[in-house]
Amino acid sequence: MRRFLDQRLKLNLLRVADALETHRSLLKAAAVLGVGQPALTRSLQELEAVTGERLFERHPRGVRPTAAGLVMVRLARRILAETRRAEEELDRLASPGAGSVAVGALPVASVGVLPGALIRLRAAHPALQIRIQQGRMEDLLPALAAGEIDLILGRLYAPAVADGFQREALWEEPISILARAGHPVLAALSAEALRRCELVLPTISQRVGQEIDALLGALGLSPALPMRSSSYGFIREMLLATDMVSVMPRLMMAGDLLRGTLRVVPLPVPAPPRPAGLVLPRDRPLPAAGLAFVAALRAHLAELDAAMPAAMPDADGKRRRSDRTRPRGGG
Repeated sequence: MRRFLDQRLKLNLLRVADALETHRSLLKAAAVLGVGQPALTRSLQELEAVTGERLFERHPRGVRPTAAGLVMVRLARRILAETRRAEEELDRLASPGAGSVAVGALPVASVGVLPGALIRLRAAHPALQIRIQQGRMEDLLPALAAGEIDLILGRLYAPAVADGFQREALWEEPISILARAGHPVLAALSAEALRRCELVLPTISQRVGQEIDALLGALGLSPALPMRSSSYGFIREMLLATDMVSVMPRLMMAGDLLRGTLRVVPLPVPAPPRPAGLVLPRDRPLPAAGLAFVAALRAHLAELDAAMPAAMPDADGKRRRSDRTRPRGGG
């Protein structure tokens, strides 16, 4: 059955499919697109007539895509992403030095290495536009595949099956014990001294939480008693203002580690490797702005490596040379 989509599809119809799948509501999608609900319904009916398929089903809480609808949503997102990319290329040609990069960031990376990399990027390329999308890996990978983001930054988990993405390990995110500079535990350096400390722990993702609890168990510390918070600022204040300690991926506090206000407490047990870096699409090159971001990231990692001895170890626990900030093989 020939549908002649190449002749009949319109960008506004693709935007409708994208908005409906994103918001799962006719009312919300209409508001986002700046049209009335009747106009949105007519556009959906036109798209269904073009495809010859029912694309969305109504249910009591909104709408959901059919199998055919998901096909059109994927097409819509690829085409809309390429359209945005073409606009950015045209802008760059019109204004050399301009351009944009869309970065997907996992929660730990977004408060760890990302701020320093962005500060460097803005200093070197003030005209660049930067968009950050924070989320879990399972949410960001579809956006990367659709071209909605250019790369993903954060912890690298080996995929259960081959997924067609390129992974480049750039640094380690070891789970560490952090305490304020001058904390008594830094002088004692014993598991018994750690057990006397009050803990304030992050509530991040389930995976990171499990890794933190595993380390607590190896140290003989109870994960049931600590104070927990999802607020990075709250944990930081408690660490700086009290004798509490925390267990977390150390680069969540990269700024304070660089300034020397927080210190890493040496672990009496080995911490398992936690490689982190970039996830990139194999089917398209990074735009110029994306390459500039990666260069700024590498420079920031080199600064961290030089300023925090033993803070950026290799997976085998050995101290890295600062020239080892180049990508290694990913999972």
